[in-house]
Amino acid sequence: MSDGASGSRAGHWVLLSYRLPREPSTPRITIWRKLKRLGVAQVADGVVGLPADARTREHIDWIADEISDLGGTATVWLAQPASLQQERQLVQALADARADEYRTVMATANQSRALPVSQRQRVMRRLRAELRRIQRRDYFPPAERQQARQAVNALHPDHDTDQEEPAS
Repeated sequence: MSDGASGSRAGHWVLLSYRLPREPSTPRITIWRKLKRLGVAQVADGVVGLPADARTREHIDWIADEISDLGGTATVWLAQPASLQQERQLVQALADARADEYRTVMATANQSRALPVSQRQRVMRRLRAELRRIQRRDYFPPAERQQARQAVNALHPDHDTDQEEPAS
C-alpha cells in the first residue's frame, strides 16, 4: 500500500460508525456539525467516511473519542470500497457537496461586485476566509473551486478600476 502524492492512499478510506443517544439532542448536533466541517461523506445512517490520510484519521479518531465521552459508541475503520463504482460515488458525493459551497461563494461574490469599494473589500475578506474553510474539506476539488477563487479575486479594487468609490 503506497501513499499517493497527496498523502492519501488511493482507494483507502477512514470510516466512522457511531451512535449517540437521541436525548439530549445537543451532543448529536455538536458531533454532526464537527463531521460536516470535516466534509465527510455519508456512507449510511451512522456511518461517515473520508479519504484516509494521517490528518483525516486523526480528526476521525478525536471525534470517535468525543462520541464515547458523550455516552455513545464509535468505531473507526480503515476500508476500501469493494468496487471502483462505489468509490466513484463517494468521491462524487464529496465533490458535489464542495461544488455547492463554491457556487454559494460565487453567487455572493457576483452579487457584491456593484458595491462600493470599501464594502466589496469587506465581502472579499469574508469570502476568502470562507474559501479557506471550504478548501480544508475539499478532498476532490471540482471546477467550481477555481471559479469561486476568481469570483472572489474579482472583488479586489485593483481588479476593476471602473468601480471607484464615490467621493463624499
